Amino acid sequence: MAGISAKVVNELRKLSGAGLMECKKALEESGGDMEGAMTVLKKKGIANAAKKSGRDASEGIIQSYIHGGGRIGVLLELNCETDFVSKNETFQQLAKDICLHIAAMSPLYVSEDDIPADLIDVERAIAIEQCAGKPANAVEKIVAGKLSKWYADVCLLNQPFVKEQECTVGEHIAQSIAKIGENIRVRRFARYQIG
Repeated sequence: MAGISAKVVNELRKLSGAGLMECKKALEESGGDMEGAMTVLKKKGIANAAKKSGRDASEGIIQSYIHGGGRIGVLLELNCETDFVSKNETFQQLAKDICLHIAAMSPLYVSEDDIPADLIDVERAIAIEQCAGKPANAVEKIVAGKLSKWYADVCLLNQPFVKEQECTVGEHIAQSIAKIGENIRVRRFARYQIG
């Protein structure tokens, strides 16, 4: 599209952190609409992040965060693919933001995969018990919805991101993967609180 100026492309690049050509293609795809182009970039970023998720992430950093006058502390191991990226300012800011989120939201697990199976069974049984008297075809959907809500309460990657409520922590990490170009993975965390 010839009507897209370099200034608009540059503006989108500053907003998104994506490359010039990606920004130009996104603007062309959205007919010059800035919000539409951001949506296109986010979709492509998440798709690219999914492709990178299988790659080994064995480098990274241990990030600490102390909050509330020393009453809450967080340690986080955030991994990436290369030592170079672990020193990247964007990666380090992501680690700080995740620590802040953990301090504020108190997740118990990184993801659903980390929850013991017997605990999931207990939650499923409670949800089924709460569905007493409901039609059998609706029970399965209600139980799935209750489990999904529970995962959002206890799993870091499923929680709405404290700094950007429209997306989950997992989606925020996927956006960072798209910007940085490497797989990023929360390996583990510990949250400590006085009292």
